[in-house]
Parts: sequence; C-alpha cells; structure tokens
Amino acid sequence: MTNLKFAIVGCGRIAERHAEHIVKQSQLVAVCDTNEERRNLFAQKFGCKTYSSIDELLQQEKNLDLVSICSPNGLHAEHSIKVLKAGIHVLCEKPMAINVADCQLMIEEAEKANKHLFIVKQNRFNKPIAALKKVIDEGKLGKIINVQLNCFWNRNDQYYESSDWKGKKALDGGTLFTQFSHFVDLLYWMVGDVNQYHAFVKNFMHQHNVEFEDTGVIVLEFKNGAIGSINYTVNSYGKNMEGSITVFGEKGTVKVGGQYLNVLEHQSIENYVMNVPIETKPANDYGYYQGSMSNHDSVYENIIDVLTNNGHVATNGLEGLKTVEIIENIYKLAKSNNS
Repeated sequence: MTNLKFAIVGCGRIAERHAEHIVKQSQLVAVCDTNEERRNLFAQKFGCKTYSSIDELLQQEKNLDLVSICSPNGLHAEHSIKVLKAGIHVLCEKPMAINVADCQLMIEEAEKANKHLFIVKQNRFNKPIAALKKVIDEGKLGKIINVQLNCFWNRNDQYYESSDWKGKKALDGGTLFTQFSHFVDLLYWMVGDVNQYHAFVKNFMHQHNVEFEDTGVIVLEFKNGAIGSINYTVNSYGKNMEGSITVFGEKGTVKVGGQYLNVLEHQSIENYVMNVPIETKPANDYGYYQGSMSNHDSVYENIIDVLTNNGHVATNGLEGLKTVEIIENIYKLAKSNNS
C-alpha cells in the first residue's frame, strides 16, 4: 500500500476495474460522473467522494497524485488535458483519443505541466505476449516477414443499446478504437510502424444501432518490409471466438491466441523453446460480454513504481499516439475505398 491519492473520471464498467486495483494498492479519493445514480453506486461500493463534473472534482480535490480517465473515448483528450493543466499525472484508458491531433495536444500539455501521461495497454502484460516480444527483441525469430492479427468477438445489440455512447461515432470512434486498439498497439510494439495500408470495412449486422463498421479486413506493409493483415469482427455468433497474433520470422513462427491473447498456441523456433507460465488471470468480465485480459493490476504497479521509485513508464503518450495514428489511417483509407 502507498499513500498515493487517485481519482477516476467516469464510473462505467472499466472504471470498476481501475477502482478495484487502486484500493488494493493506494487510495481512491474521489470519482466523477454526470450520471448521479452511477456515481452514487460507485461511491457506496468503494467508499470515495463523488462529483458531478471533472471541473468540480479538480476544484475541490487539491492533493491528487493521479487521475484515471475512464470516460467515453471521444472525451479522453478533453478530460486528460484538464487534469494535466491542474498539475496532476494522468492515466488514460485506451484508446488515448480518437484522432492524432488530440493525442498531440495531450502530449504537449503533459510536457508543459512536467507530468506523466500513462496510457492503458494492459495486453502487453499478458505472459505469452511478453514472451513473444522478448524473443522478437532478442532476434530469435530472425527477420520478421509476416504477421497476422485476428480479432473475432461478439458485441450484440444489448452491448450497444445499454450504453449512452458506444456505437456513436463522435464518442466511440469505431470498432478498432473501442474493441481492438489493444491489438493494434501490439502490432506496432512488436513489428514497428506501418508504411502502406489497404483497408475494407463494412457494417453487416449493426446498421440499426452502430454508426460505423462491425467488420474489417486490413492489409499492411510495415516500414521494416514485413507484411501483415488484420481481420476483425464483432459478429462472432453468440460469444467471443478468438484474439490472436501470429508472427512468422526467418528462424521461427509463434502464435499467441485463445480468446484474449492469453494462450501460447504454437511455437517453432530454431534451437529455442519459449517457456511461458499458464495465464491464470481472467478476462475482464462485464456480465453479458467479456473484454481483454484483466491486467490493470500490472498497470497500476507500473504507475506506482514510476511515481515512487522513478521506474520506467510501460506505455507513454507517444506510443498511444502511434496506435491512434495507425487506426486513423486505416479509417481514412477505408472511407475512400467505400466512397
């Protein structure tokens, strides 16, 4: 336990994951949400103060060490910038924002305030993912020549219709932002930046309640010469099916799969064997649907290490920006292809 004081903006489902780990490791002082019922239930569960707006929270709470931004995607930049201008460190949920321009403003404000801007990318802490990153960095796969990312999840009508922002372009941004930005981050983290894109997206089954695509096929050429693909959908019938990344190198092939990038499904590496512990953490469970692996404890452990021991930031603003840039470029190209 530390004496660090945290607050949360937004009291939705992902905010509960944040709160659960904050109270185990530090102090949750306050939360804010425009929905009175939602914030009051949150306060009852976690024993913290509540406010109806971020402005009220920042005006009243003068000794905060960090604020976690768990509001809708389209408000991440606005809320993060307000916190940074108040001289407080920020942890921003994925995606960092829904356009590169907002990401740049967030980074600029963090630099002006001399405060950290942490970005949630908890899938980097998945044991098989961390092991795959290690063998790539150590050159055990040789030159990377091809990578395939599959994201086959289910998001039904209840998912969108029970939310006041999901499926709405201005606040959600798109399926790649809300469901699969973690996966896109891993491509950038492991393989590097992207040079060329070919993109096709369509809305097959959610035209009545979603303002963007529910399915996409993307072909990528990375700056290091590797080629790759992203196949994604939220139309997997009845339940989530798969979240996987397969990396083909000159000296090895590795697939990390399962539903949530949590299982080492295949490895064949020249003169090397990856020893990966069985993943014991569950996925984020929201009742009638599940999300990515629940590694927010590792996110907060990293933050506490940085703030108390000058540790290394696991995911910074520039890395968050690159994920948004790749997704923004995909959507721009898809729009031109579909017009």
